[in-house]
Amino acid sequence: MKIFNIFLISILISNSLVAQTESDSITCLNLDKIAQINQGESYVTFPFDIGNLEPLIFEANVSPSFKIRERKDSRLMAVFTPQIIIRMFDEYSNPVKTPSYMPQLTFYFLLGNKDLPNKQTLFGKIAHHSNGQDGNFYTENGDVNLDTGSFSTNYLEFGFLKSSFSNQLKAFKTIKSSIEIHPKEWMLKELHGQYSGLRWHNTFFAYKLPMKSNDTNRKEQKANFSLKAETTWMFDNINDWKTFDLNRLNLNLVVYYHPKFLEDIGFFVQFYHGMDYYNIYFQHQISTIRFGIMTEVLRF
Repeated sequence: MKIFNIFLISILISNSLVAQTESDSITCLNLDKIAQINQGESYVTFPFDIGNLEPLIFEANVSPSFKIRERKDSRLMAVFTPQIIIRMFDEYSNPVKTPSYMPQLTFYFLLGNKDLPNKQTLFGKIAHHSNGQDGNFYTENGDVNLDTGSFSTNYLEFGFLKSSFSNQLKAFKTIKSSIEIHPKEWMLKELHGQYSGLRWHNTFFAYKLPMKSNDTNRKEQKANFSLKAETTWMFDNINDWKTFDLNRLNLNLVVYYHPKFLEDIGFFVQFYHGMDYYNIYFQHQISTIRFGIMTEVLRF
């Protein structure tokens, strides 16, 4: 009888330790997950929106990530992302005009204790943004050539990420702040003075995830929610705007919902206000609410 009791107690202790380990691993983001959050997600919008964006059949962001590191637990990691943004316009023949090609290489360095739930990460990025066209930047009328005009810039971005887990909300939180620099020598001369080469980004991410375990039935798990709120302020001399002109401010808010009946994707709604980010369309000031499907950003 004593042997049976000892055996039973051993099993209970072992299960408790395993559960604790699983919980700790869930509530503690590693560098892999932190980079995954920062690199963003792939999405496709639905063919309807609210606002002043040109009528589109869809906008698609294809953003796969390829990790470069020595070991899985390394403090230093690089991520290569050959990002492409495509818009199909709701016009005759549904043209796909001047996609945004945005390949980028990002380096991450994890600070402090790797086993703590609260983490600070430094990152640096070198990136390219172009539309693959070689036509004149302006038309004969002096307007920006949206059809075949060349757009190209290269830039650097430096910043930090602060990640934590809220036991009260059962959610991950990440705060990001970074500076984006486009040296004039790396930009088309036609962009000087009208395309911002100095930007300050601030982003708040929140991810509410179900706590998965071997004893939890998938049908009983709650759906995933996530939130991204982002601001960008353009500092340099652009379009002769005043120092505190609100045209310098870009706002982006995305709410993501992952229903139980979908495995790898979910639905999102986005509010965006500011300068158009689609290459040579940058002169357009847009305010829009859009809907679509998005890949799951964070998974364990």
